[in-house]
Amino acid sequence: MLEKYFKTMPALTDHVARAVVAEPYPAEVAEVFSTALFEAAESEIPQWPGYAPTPLRDLDRLAGELNIGAALYKDESGRFGLGSFKALGGAYAVMRLLAEQCGGVSLSSIRAGDHGAAVEEITVTAATDGNHGRSVAWGAQQAGCKCRIYIHRDVSEGRQRAMEALGAEVVRTAGDYDDSVRICAREAAANGWHVVSDTSYPGYDRIPRDVMAGYGVLTAEILAAPGPRPSHIILQAGVGGMAAAICARMWLELGAACPRVIIVEADRAPSLLASARAGDMRTVEIREETIMAGLSCGEVSPLAWNVLHRCTDHFVTVSDDLVAPAMRCLASGDLGGGAIEGGECSTPGLLTLIAAATDAGLRREFELDQNSRVLLIGSEGATDPEIYQAIMAAG
Repeated sequence: MLEKYFKTMPALTDHVARAVVAEPYPAEVAEVFSTALFEAAESEIPQWPGYAPTPLRDLDRLAGELNIGAALYKDESGRFGLGSFKALGGAYAVMRLLAEQCGGVSLSSIRAGDHGAAVEEITVTAATDGNHGRSVAWGAQQAGCKCRIYIHRDVSEGRQRAMEALGAEVVRTAGDYDDSVRICAREAAANGWHVVSDTSYPGYDRIPRDVMAGYGVLTAEILAAPGPRPSHIILQAGVGGMAAAICARMWLELGAACPRVIIVEADRAPSLLASARAGDMRTVEIREETIMAGLSCGEVSPLAWNVLHRCTDHFVTVSDDLVAPAMRCLASGDLGGGAIEGGECSTPGLLTLIAAATDAGLRREFELDQNSRVLLIGSEGATDPEIYQAIMAAG
């Protein structure tokens, strides 16, 4: 079945770094990501209109072909109608910020519009490849505050229009994503705006923690699903926020029983792989943008690195070459679990699993066998419908 979509799978052997995992969930990380931090989000977000746990799809045909116990796909394409897991984080952080700015009021009172006059005077801002900015814009729209979003030169016009449709003022910058982050921070400081970023930097990590706490809701849904727990998790990473949030929530809940963690990046933006090999955070130059727009990040979030370097077993990269075939493979329904609308950033875990499970050396190193239950995160759907349809048609 896989040969229909993938004539060859590139070997990952030259693109793997083995991490040294510390004792289960070191105390210094637990001080940053507490159970209470995640539980606050898990209590709030299910109260939002339109909330429903996203499906955990059983890719049973894929598992059978790869001779593993199960391949499970957490499908975020329908999350709050925004098309990605990012809906959980940015909007939640906006609500938390507004509640604080209004004197520590409840999030329910912000949602109810009880502080409308004060909220209307507040501007939130963010830099984005698309999905995070859409979440921030949606949160701002729900609450009634102003929103200004910065996008870099390569963000698609379709993603820009989606944010503008939610009432955001969108500013396009000349550089890459990391440049847009710096411009956003500088202009926010000059104008008294409030940055709601999903990446941390020196002196700024409280709001990114709230963003990541929102992502923890995804993990809570996975942990609440029936059936045995995953033995492996493959997590795609840009700045690392989603990956670190899932790891942190898993470690807090499961400790030493946490699944084996594999982090995958685009090979055009391998900042975590470079950091893992160096044993410390490293920045990489983005010489060519990856088709996986949300993964085109040359700088790791320090907050995410604080978790990931302690709990990741392997860091790997994948190339752009097989992203489009993987999207078409998901859409076909041939993997099991029904037809899946998976965007570009939903493919790295699938590609990593196929490549590792079919390479004898990596299969042993990753400890994949007929009993393995591997969790993949389908982080987005067709967040730019024009790009998605063009990829589907090209097949």
